[in-house]
Parts: sequence; C-alpha cells; structure tokens
Amino acid sequence: MNIGPEMLFLLILAFLLFGPKKLPEIGRQIGRGLADFKRASNELKGQLENEMRLLEAEDREKKISPPPPPPANTVAVSAPSSENATSAVAASTASADPHPAADPGVEGA
Repeated sequence: MNIGPEMLFLLILAFLLFGPKKLPEIGRQIGRGLADFKRASNELKGQLENEMRLLEAEDREKKISPPPPPPANTVAVSAPSSENATSAVAASTASADPHPAADPGVEGA
C-alpha cells in the first residue's frame, strides 16, 4: 500500500481530532455508507438495463410481427396505376372544387 505524504497528514490530523477510540467507529460508518451507495447504484443500473432490454424487445417485436389485417367492414382500395394516376388526380380535383375559376373561353362565368 502506497501512502503519500498528503494521506499521511490526513491520517495524523484525524487521529488528533477524533482520538483512537472514535477512528474505528468513523471508519465503519464511512464503509457502510459507501457500501449502501454502491448497492443503490448497482440496483439503479440493473433497473435501467432491464428497462432497456424490454424496450429493445418491444422494438424487435414490432419489426418482426406482420401488420394487422384491415377491419372486415372496409373495402381495400388499390393504388391507381401510373397511366390512371394523372386522370384520377385530375378527376378528384375537378370534383373537389364546386366553383371552378372563371375560364376566359366560357361566357357568363
């Protein structure tokens, strides 16, 4: 055990301040406090690791499981093909606007 001059000074100072009867008691209290702190930190670390494992398992479960089937009362609609996509967009925009803008070629608008 390598005790430096600073540590030796602190030990002599503690011996003078507390006396030989109190030093072992103080040492035990410090040891208990450090042991309690270490136990609590290990417990917290274990809980955090457990939560992380649960979250990772949920993520893996979501990636692996297939998407749920659509409800039975809905009708599945397929996406329009590329040929019909432009006409479908044009038809939906035309039906969506009940008052089209005035066309210069149309009279009375």
